[in-house]
Amino acid sequence: MSGNEESFISHLVELRSRLMKAAVVVIVVFLCLMPWAGTIYDFLAWPMMQALPQGSKMIATGVITPFLIPVKVTMLLAFILSLPWVLYQMWAFVAPGLYTHEKKLIAPLVISSSLLFMAGVAFCYYFVFGVIFHFINNFAPHSISVAPDIDSYFGFVMTMFIAFGLTFEVPVVVIVLVRMGLVSVQKLRQVRPYVIVGAFVIAAIVTPPDVMSQLLLAVPLCLLYEVGLILAPIFEKATRAPAEETESL
Repeated sequence: MSGNEESFISHLVELRSRLMKAAVVVIVVFLCLMPWAGTIYDFLAWPMMQALPQGSKMIATGVITPFLIPVKVTMLLAFILSLPWVLYQMWAFVAPGLYTHEKKLIAPLVISSSLLFMAGVAFCYYFVFGVIFHFINNFAPHSISVAPDIDSYFGFVMTMFIAFGLTFEVPVVVIVLVRMGLVSVQKLRQVRPYVIVGAFVIAAIVTPPDVMSQLLLAVPLCLLYEVGLILAPIFEKATRAPAEETESL
């Protein structure tokens, strides 16, 4: 076996080990939360229930849906709570290929990425859902009885959580690109118009087909991109400094 093959296999073994460590923590958290699966789903359904007419409830059309959907929701919550550990395993896998000054970014990036993703989910749950669900239910004709299916609701909620969670990661992505020297701040400022257009395109694809929902995703994405541009020059200087020290040596 050649050295390249040995290196490739060792990387696969390391990747499997990191994935297993991440999965074990998620499963443990999931098992600890399972006794409260019904309560967790009720909490997830609260924004929709607030928007529905008094006395309305969601429906379950599948035989095992009343059991399966709360389990899925509990697994989603377990993953979100375990996100710092999952992200740490991801960064630990790529750490051996980084320089010393780049490895110092692992802890701040793991913490900031976790907090920003959770902030995106919280923003979606506490603010966006209230606006969207009230708008949709108020727009519905009086001849229609609004009774959302819990399976469809879970799919919609999961899509929105992922969309807003990733949206709030934009500052981290901008900073990492600059910190790794892949893109300059000046270049990122030049592509700002394309980012704005892309934000509205993504919002139009991910969110329901109404202007309010699209704005609630596109506007934060654009603002967070600007936040990344404001903070990126600090990290660009930090990137330049180690390079200058290396050249002087």
